[in-house]
Amino acid sequence: MIDYLMQLSPVTQALLATLFTWGVTAAGAALVFFTKSVNQKLMDSMLGFAAGVMIAASFWSLLAPGIEMAGQLGHIAWLTAAIGFMAGGIFMRLADYILPHLHLGQDKSHSEGPKTSWQRSTLLVLAITLHNIPEGLAVGVAFGAVAANLSSATMGGAIALAIGIGLQNFPEGAAVSLPLRREGMDRWKSFFLGQASGIVEPIAGVTGAYFVFHMQNILPYALCFAAGAMIFVVVEELIPESQRKEENIDTVTMATMLGFTVMMILDVALG
Repeated sequence: MIDYLMQLSPVTQALLATLFTWGVTAAGAALVFFTKSVNQKLMDSMLGFAAGVMIAASFWSLLAPGIEMAGQLGHIAWLTAAIGFMAGGIFMRLADYILPHLHLGQDKSHSEGPKTSWQRSTLLVLAITLHNIPEGLAVGVAFGAVAANLSSATMGGAIALAIGIGLQNFPEGAAVSLPLRREGMDRWKSFFLGQASGIVEPIAGVTGAYFVFHMQNILPYALCFAAGAMIFVVVEELIPESQRKEENIDTVTMATMLGFTVMMILDVALG
């Protein structure tokens, strides 16, 4: 499979990889066809697992290669990493401020961003969509980096990142569709809205791959930017949501560590 992917353009590689991550989001959303709910401890553990995957991916697949690339390109490595990482977090904070959205498990009265009359389901999908942007971008940038022929970027590492992002997308799809189903929405509409949050990943992935392939000097910044944006999502959304139930905190913490370990193994083994 790696030999086949190597023959494709980085944009096509990123498109295929992010279509996979979108497909896993849809698979999670498809749980509405089998049940109206999932055990809360299991759902919290799945979100904790997703947080661990994203933390590991942010370092092993994005920050570390970004720092190494910065050195290879003659940049001041620590400064490049700091600028890119903080820019990613600031971008997500501004997007949070500008776009109306609603975090998982919250009532509409707790929606963030500009006040709006949009339905709760729309606000919930927007929240997950917003947080899927850095995931798609990260995958696209990773494949663009491979095409740049820098020693710190490998096809195996980019594939590992796509697999890791896919794994953590499953609970996100379920976290949107199942609450909507419990509130009385029909199965197909709940599924459609759950999977819709993943549509942005192919868009962000293709965009990221295209720009970094044609502007290689921004590669280290782009990798660190994606890492900062992902860490913002983890700290602002996934960890607080997964640990809302005090009795589940220990289990969720171990699930987070498991997610980190799985992503670390994927990246080290394939990268």
